[in-house]
Order: sequence, then C-alpha cells, then structure tokens
Amino acid sequence: MQDMADQSVVERASSALVDVDTSGWAQRFDLLSDPHRLEILLSLHRAPGICVSDLATALGRSENAVSQALRVLRQQGWVSSTRVGRSVCYRLEDHTVHDLLHWIGARHS
Repeated sequence: MQDMADQSVVERASSALVDVDTSGWAQRFDLLSDPHRLEILLSLHRAPGICVSDLATALGRSENAVSQALRVLRQQGWVSSTRVGRSVCYRLEDHTVHDLLHWIGARHS
C-alpha cells in the first residue's frame, strides 16, 4: 500500500519549479555542454574583442567551424560581433554565462 503524500512537502517541491526558468537553464547547459563552444566562450572571456581568424588560430580550428559556433552563440545573445575592416571580432555579452565561466575557473588574465 502506498503512503499518503505529505501535501506540504509536495507543495514546497513543486514551488521550486516556479522560481527558476528551467527551460532557459536547460538551454544554457545544452550550449555549454559542447566542448568547442565552451572553449570559444573561455577564449572570448580571456581575450574580448578577438577576431574570428585569431580565435580560430588560438583554438586550432577552421574559421568556418568557429564562425558557425559563434553564430549559434550570437543568436542566443551570448556574444556580440563588431566588424573591423574585413574582420569580424567577438566579445562575450551574457553576464550569467560570464559568471558561470568564473565558477568553472575562468580568469581574465
């Protein structure tokens, strides 16, 4: 026979779901779970305003691969881009992601 639920505990547990944007956090963690995107974010954290070509060189990847990952991050509002002549440079914009990077050990210099 199943025990009766403790209504106060059930209400307290379900109220936790109201306080947090679970979909938004799940999306953040999904984007952060890709090692290549995480490496890009860490690099942008350390070298804000870096251009795609320099970022690709630093990461040992093609400019195309880095640009595709940056496009996803830009669509989420995590990074912004600035055109400098023929180059496009990026910087981290999302303060929550910035704080998360610090939590995992990222430093500015």
